[in-house]
Amino acid sequence: MNYKYYNSNNNGQDDYGLKCVNDKGYGLICKKYRIEFPEQHQDTQPGMEYLMTPRPIFNNPYYRPAQKLMNKVAIITGGDSGIGRAVAVGFAKEGATVVIVYYNEHRDAEETKKFIERLGGRCLLIHGDIKDCSFCDKIVDETIRNFGKIDILVNNAGVQYQQKSLLDISDEQFDLTMRTNIYSMFYLTKRALKYMLPCSSIINVTSITTFQGEPELIDYVTSKGAIVGFTRSLATNLASKNIRVNAVSPGVFWTPLQPACWEKQKIPTLGSDAPMGRAGHPYEIAPLFIYLASDDSSYVTGQVMHINGGQYKG
Repeated sequence: MNYKYYNSNNNGQDDYGLKCVNDKGYGLICKKYRIEFPEQHQDTQPGMEYLMTPRPIFNNPYYRPAQKLMNKVAIITGGDSGIGRAVAVGFAKEGATVVIVYYNEHRDAEETKKFIERLGGRCLLIHGDIKDCSFCDKIVDETIRNFGKIDILVNNAGVQYQQKSLLDISDEQFDLTMRTNIYSMFYLTKRALKYMLPCSSIINVTSITTFQGEPELIDYVTSKGAIVGFTRSLATNLASKNIRVNAVSPGVFWTPLQPACWEKQKIPTLGSDAPMGRAGHPYEIAPLFIYLASDDSSYVTGQVMHINGGQYKG
């Protein structure tokens, strides 16, 4: 029986390969880990995809589109990278015009736009701070001015900050997390809703951490829990208008949010707690957004869809 600390430089603290602890406090590695990602960390939020090693896989070349979103106009916040990029590309393949809203990840956004245009799709980039309600006005105004309507709204953008204790979360950080993750969703949805007709779809992104808890992401989990309540209540409110509102709850996916949040020692075993033993790649979740955005889900509203490699059965 061999004992080993993954993070041996920290006396076993934050041992991200640790699965068991015996009665003497020694950690036992009780399974083999598939190491997919080298140690890495980014000092800016929400992170840059072009700096990641390896790059997330956002495109499935074997996907066969069926014009499920033909002539639809979709706004996607955080659509420059990660899950948002995969969704933007998937929507474009299905015929949608895509409006990508992003903060300051200009290189990632341009890469996504060029990829969509190579597919023959249309893509408009709008950058700014979604915490600012006047910027949310701008998003809606530019979308209507350019394309005349809004059929789909994907509220995907968010931030998360690792902190060991509630005492380490400053009032300023808590406010920043809530304003980015839930206030902005309220601002943008309220403004877009004025132009959304029956059969429109709103898709909000929550997190597996809402249902499992995460001791080092207390403010983030709080904001993601609020998104679940917002989704269910708004879905009930809009059901009579035939505007559907659903949420997607990802498990661990390889996106810029991961190296931008976690200390580098956590990255190599990212997603290893899932029964499938790995993190997901963005292309693996994009079809779920296509389903919720299309008429295939015409009788689906107020639901939280889980996709997490079996880590949570909800």
